[in-house]
Amino acid sequence: MAAKKHPIFDTATTLGKLVAFLGVSTICGVLVAGLMVPAVALAGTTTTSSISFFDDLPDEMTVGTPALSSKILAADGSVIATFYDQNRTEVALENISPFMKNAVIAVEDARYYEHGGIDTRGLIRAVTSMAQGGGRQGASTITQQYVNNVIIQTYAANGENDKIKLGSDKGIGEKVREIKLAISMEKKYSKDEILQGYLNWVLYANGNFGIESAASFYFGVHAKDLTLPQSALLAGVVNSPTVYDPVANPEAAVGRRNLVLAHMLDQGMIDQKQHDEAVASPIGLNIQENRLGCTTAVRAEYFCEYVTNLISNDPAYGKTVEDREKLLLQGGLAITTTLDPGLQDAAQAQLQNFTPMENNPDRVGQSLVTVQPGSGKILAMAQNTKLAPPEGQWKTDYNFNVDRLDANGNSLGGSGGFDVGSTIKPFTFAEWLNSGHKINEIVNASVRKYPAGFQWNNSCGSTGGIYDSNNPDAADDLQNAEEGWYRNLTAREGLYNSLNTATFATAAKLDICNIQKMMTATGIHNGEDPKQPYNLENVSSLLGSGEVAPVIMASAFATFASGGVHCDPIALVSISNAKGDKFPVPSANCKQTVKPEVAAGVNSVLGEVLVRGSGYQIPLQFKPADPLQYNSAAKTGTTNDSQQTWTTGYTKGLVTTSWVGSPEEKNRSNNGLLIANQRISYVDGATYAGKAWQGYMNQVAGFFDVSSFTPPPASMVNAPVTVAPQPAAPKPATPNSGGSDKPADEKPADNKDKKD
Repeated sequence: MAAKKHPIFDTATTLGKLVAFLGVSTICGVLVAGLMVPAVALAGTTTTSSISFFDDLPDEMTVGTPALSSKILAADGSVIATFYDQNRTEVALENISPFMKNAVIAVEDARYYEHGGIDTRGLIRAVTSMAQGGGRQGASTITQQYVNNVIIQTYAANGENDKIKLGSDKGIGEKVREIKLAISMEKKYSKDEILQGYLNWVLYANGNFGIESAASFYFGVHAKDLTLPQSALLAGVVNSPTVYDPVANPEAAVGRRNLVLAHMLDQGMIDQKQHDEAVASPIGLNIQENRLGCTTAVRAEYFCEYVTNLISNDPAYGKTVEDREKLLLQGGLAITTTLDPGLQDAAQAQLQNFTPMENNPDRVGQSLVTVQPGSGKILAMAQNTKLAPPEGQWKTDYNFNVDRLDANGNSLGGSGGFDVGSTIKPFTFAEWLNSGHKINEIVNASVRKYPAGFQWNNSCGSTGGIYDSNNPDAADDLQNAEEGWYRNLTAREGLYNSLNTATFATAAKLDICNIQKMMTATGIHNGEDPKQPYNLENVSSLLGSGEVAPVIMASAFATFASGGVHCDPIALVSISNAKGDKFPVPSANCKQTVKPEVAAGVNSVLGEVLVRGSGYQIPLQFKPADPLQYNSAAKTGTTNDSQQTWTTGYTKGLVTTSWVGSPEEKNRSNNGLLIANQRISYVDGATYAGKAWQGYMNQVAGFFDVSSFTPPPASMVNAPVTVAPQPAAPKPATPNSGGSDKPADEKPADNKDKKD
């Protein structure tokens, strides 16, 4: 019978593995010993050289802030959206459940508060087990695991994944270095600081880094509120997040949980009753799916995208776009915005009455945007599409409400604005008053021909355009939406009835350069390029053949609502990181740009739009049956063939622009399209845009200032001149028409520079 071989010498492979293992173990043991006892107590050249090798290793480790989730918040602090590379929210140790702290110590490092970073007893146990043919046992302390997590996740956060080494990929040098770093960390930080860092850095499966994110994801609670069985479950996950994933492998997770509970019982952290009740409890998951980015925003996803574009475009948040995006994904930012959740939800709900996302076969675009006068704050920004809609619904990445580009040429994600129609007319009227003309001054609205030789006064450029049916190269004669208004009348009547001929009659007495300056003073600019002013090179632009973004129109009318103080529209209130460092946010730059009396004169006339003018169908009321109106003003707008339709209206406290049109085919008529479950032959600014504005403002305006506007000075009004009897207030030419705001031709007469 052959002699029985010693298992150690069964094969060369076994011997090789064992020798290698013992070599590593010896080195580690000697090096640890070198830190535990005076060097003079050690003898032998091997030991001395090992200690020298150990002393040469780096022993400083700077633990920076881990990659933290950033959140975009509404004005009330509620979360709109979350951004992260590593889903993590850092919390202090006192805000972590005592059960959680004890559970992770019980299962990962029972002698945590006794050792100095390296548990020599655990190390010897692991070596002995392997030498006797047992399975591999972990010997890493919480401190060592913390060091390992910091190294790995810092590389990951910096995009240096090629430097990450896991488990068996590590050489002797990496392992020994981690030992020394763990010991040095124990000298630099307290036990509680290390435990806090560990609990905030470690991975708990499903992309959840840190205990706060894990508690929220798995149970919908904060880390401080974790129960005993919940804490034991999560403490068990960290050993192997894939194996003990509570979602993918609930049985394995529960088994590991119960092992953790047994350790806690053995170590006197809990009593038998607590143990038994926890073991008997169900897993009890309450999964709260992680939301990443604006496509999963709780509300206002296009506003969310607008905010992220503001950050990624601004050098205040990093030298490069990559730096700014990294800050957003890893910087733990709290980005407080101007958005009012109540107004946003009301605006979004209102759109469902007209162009619901699930039933919009003609892809009619609709939006509502609200700006606060005197502050520039964007309080609501809604549109009838989604960034990631259910299959079959209309998808667009374009934000209907904002400019295409910012002042530096960076994308804001906007559609570039739309032809504004007659909503542009109040700015000619404002310059009329600013130039010394009177509200009730008589103008000749009978003039319909503006031939090629007509001299428009423009001191800073040139203005052309032909309206003359006798000229084959020109558009037809200038028209109003209805007959009966081609006569002498007051400038007031011309504006509230939205008469094209009256607008031209006033502009003919003004310097068009000054009209453009008035527009610029209120913030109006080209929707494609905000560095470019609203283009008045063709007189048709006085009737609205120029593209402006809805939020810019709201901001411009807010200048009148606030008594002539213009504020740039703003979306950001504050930005800070987890350390409390503050970042700058853009200012609204509020300043008096229009004379108060001019603003008062405009407000007084636009108030009549909702009483007897083009928007008489859409007055604001406290409630539908109440004849008492809010103090409000508005202007409707309709472009050629009803391609774009608008209402911008306001109280002292809120300005809202409502738009309905075709963002993808800007020249397509809205007439006959399916809107509000009907198809009608003529759509104007009051029909749907006005009704949406009315429904929304009736709901929210009363929560803000609805006091009376300051009246204009008597010297600006002038007594009306007696004129011939006037016809009754205009009525819609067709059912659901909003009145007389339809210009005959709102594109350049030569048709050469009409925009797509």
